[in-house]
Amino acid sequence: MSIEAGRAYFRQFGIEDRVLEFDVSSATVELAAAALNTEGKRIAKSLSFKVGEEPILVIAAGDAKVDNKKYKAQFGAKAKMLTPDEAVELIGHAVGGVCPFGIKDNVKTYLDESLKRFETVFPAVGSSNSAIELTIPELEKYAQNFVEWVDVCKAWQDEAVNG
Repeated sequence: MSIEAGRAYFRQFGIEDRVLEFDVSSATVELAAAALNTEGKRIAKSLSFKVGEEPILVIAAGDAKVDNKKYKAQFGAKAKMLTPDEAVELIGHAVGGVCPFGIKDNVKTYLDESLKRFETVFPAVGSSNSAIELTIPELEKYAQNFVEWVDVCKAWQDEAVNG
């Protein structure tokens, strides 16, 4: 799958024209922030894991890091990220373009609390040079197979407290 899968997913909602494509890579938080001329923390990064044999996505703010203790408390397992090959096979997108749009039906999507401090965020749309700007309610609405909001990240609260 690819940006075509992401675009097709958004077509059913009539918002495929909001998908942005860049002439430069947006495969990492830093590259995406540069391509969008925004702060890295507003990039909604998609972290792919395996819980048992089931693939899941945790969508988090660009400045958030997974807190292993919180993750284990939430999912009952150690955080085990997918390899690049597993991401393509189990999620349906390659690393750098992983997103919760146009994914395989069995992939569950969780949104991390770190995103809630923004009005809009920028997740990828299936390729390493794409994004879409969504409000937090839109992200919740359009994230495929959305299960629930979780609190499994750290590091971002320091800035939220200090400013």
